[in-house]
Amino acid sequence: MRLYDTMSREIRELAPGDGKEFRFYCCGPTVYGPAHIGNFRTFLLQDVFRRTLELSGLDTFHVRNLTDVDDKTIRDSQAEGKPLKEFTGFWTDRFHIDCSALNMLEPHREPGAVDHIPHQIEMIRDLVEKGHAYSSEDGSVYYKVSSFEKYGRLSRLDQRELRAGASNAVVNDEYEKDQVADFALWKGRRKEDGDNYWDSPWGEGRPGWHLECSAMCREYLGDSFDLHSGGVDLIFPHHENEIAQSEACNGATMADHWFHLTHLLVDGGKMSKSANNFYTLTGLIEKGFSAAEVRFALICASYRQPLNFVAKDGDGKESFPALNSARQALERIARYEEALREKAGVDGLPDWEQVKAFEKGEVFAGAFAALENDLNTPETLGQVFSAIKRKKPEEMDSREAKDAWQGLHITLAGLGLKLPELSSAAVQDIPAEVRELAEKRSVARTNREWEESDRLRDEIAALGWEVKDGKEGFELCPIN
Repeated sequence: MRLYDTMSREIRELAPGDGKEFRFYCCGPTVYGPAHIGNFRTFLLQDVFRRTLELSGLDTFHVRNLTDVDDKTIRDSQAEGKPLKEFTGFWTDRFHIDCSALNMLEPHREPGAVDHIPHQIEMIRDLVEKGHAYSSEDGSVYYKVSSFEKYGRLSRLDQRELRAGASNAVVNDEYEKDQVADFALWKGRRKEDGDNYWDSPWGEGRPGWHLECSAMCREYLGDSFDLHSGGVDLIFPHHENEIAQSEACNGATMADHWFHLTHLLVDGGKMSKSANNFYTLTGLIEKGFSAAEVRFALICASYRQPLNFVAKDGDGKESFPALNSARQALERIARYEEALREKAGVDGLPDWEQVKAFEKGEVFAGAFAALENDLNTPETLGQVFSAIKRKKPEEMDSREAKDAWQGLHITLAGLGLKLPELSSAAVQDIPAEVRELAEKRSVARTNREWEESDRLRDEIAALGWEVKDGKEGFELCPIN
C-alpha cells in the first residue's frame, strides 16, 4: 500500500517497521459533546485505511485515544455540575454508539488521558531532566521549544526564525496557528478547574493536551512506530508539539509516516462546533438518511480534498446532495450484488472474517487496487460502477459470478459499506440506461445545471419513464 506522507510531502510505500505488524496511532475525539460528521469523516477514512491494510494481508495494531481531560471537558463538566468522569463517560458511550452504527472496526486499544496521568508525569520528569522543559512559579511546566532544533519540520515552520526560541509561554490547550510558543506540559491548579487536579512533583495540577498523546503513544506503541494520523487542523500545533515532546524524551523518530485528512465543509466553510454549523449522525438519521448513506457520502471523496457536504440556497435552505447520491449508489450496488449472488448460487452475505479469505478476482481488482494507491476512494467507486456497467451477471457462468461476487465484497469490506435491503420499488425492472440517465440528472440538479437537468428528464421520458423528485432523492416510475 502507498500513502501520502505529510512529513516528506510525497507518496510512500507502507511497511511494518518490525516486518510483522503495522502499528499506528489515531488522535481520537475530545469527549465533551457529540462527535459531528466532520470528525467522523476523519475517523471513517482512518477505518478504510485500516481495512485496506488488513485486506492486503497485513496484521495491524491500531490505537485511538480519548481526550477526557482538557480545557473543554473541564469547562463543560463544571457548567453542567457533573463530575468529569460522569460527564465524559456519557459522551464516550455516545461516540461508541455512532461508531457501531457507521460500521467502524474497534481499535485494538482505546486509552483515555485520565487513566494515564502517571505516564504523563513520568514523561515530564524526563523532559525536565534533559533540559527540554522548565517549571514556573505557579506550578506549571512548559516545553522549551528552542531546545529542540527540529521543531517545525512537519508544518514547515522551520522556515521561520525559530533559533531565538518562543516569544512567550501559552497555558491554553489550543492557540493561534501562527504562534510559536513554549507550551504547557503540566498546568498548575487553577480555581476554575474545580476538583479536577492531580498531585505531581511540581504541585497539584493537570496535564496539557499535547502531552497526553505522546505519553499514550509511548505506552502502547513504544518510542517509535509506523504511522500517526489525524485531521489537517492537528498538524500545528498539536502534532508538531507531539513530535517535539516524544523525540526529545525518547531519542527516536516518533512516527515513520504522517497521515492527515482534510476538512468537511458546510456551504464552503469548515464544519465545526465553534462555528455552530455542525451535523451529527443522529440528526441526519432523524432527517431520514441511514448510517450507511452517511458513511458512503463521507468517504466518497479523496481524503486529501475538502468535501462540501451541505449546500444552501439563497434563502438558507439546506440540501444534502452527497447523501441523496449515496442512496442511489448503494441501491444500484445492492441490485447488482443480488444478481451476482443469485447467479453464483450463494446464500447470504459474508462477514468481515470471511471476506479476508476471498480471492480478489479480475472484475473488481482495479477497484481494490485504487484503495491501495493512496487510499483513492473516488477512483475505487468509479471502478465499481464501471465494472457494474461492463460485466452483466446474466452474461456470466456461476463460477465467474462467484469470483465477481467475492471481488465486489472485498471492495465493499475495504470501504466498510453495508448494502441496503432492497424494497419492491428498488428491485423493479428499471433499464440500466434509464437509471444511469436519472443519476446523471441528479448530479446536474445538484450542480444547478437546470437546462441539462431538463434535457435528461425529457430523454428519460422518451424511454417511457418519469422522474419524481423528492427531498431524499428521486424515484423512477413507468409512464402508463
